Amino acid sequence: MITIDGKNAVLGRLASHIAQRLLKGEEIMLVNAEKVIITGNKKQIKEKYLARRKKGSPQHGPFFPSRPDMIVKRAVRGMLPYKTNKGRDALRRLRVYVSLPGEIKGEMQTVAAKEISSNFLYVEDLAKTLGWKRQV
Repeated sequence: MITIDGKNAVLGRLASHIAQRLLKGEEIMLVNAEKVIITGNKKQIKEKYLARRKKGSPQHGPFFPSRPDMIVKRAVRGMLPYKTNKGRDALRRLRVYVSLPGEIKGEMQTVAAKEISSNFLYVEDLAKTLGWKRQV
């Protein structure tokens, strides 16, 4: 199992990197999902995700998560053909965690992150805006 540290990684780049590796058959554990960043204007990002959250109905969807680990997993799902058997199997090989679980052994890989000079928002801050309350 490959462990990837999501700290200061850009959400879209991280998700596409993970999706490619999942489709090759690798099992991936992503840690520190709350430290992943989304680049852009903070206000526009929050408005976009709040609109996604309010769309549809609670019974019939579409269902959009408010937890940071599920927001990141949903981004990866968007880059997989999740309606096919190949995509569903790939998504099952992904584990996403908020912070570091105690079961991690071995090295952690980081996705090559460039210096971000633009505005950005942590997924944790976005999740708090969507109504997530951190469980301790």
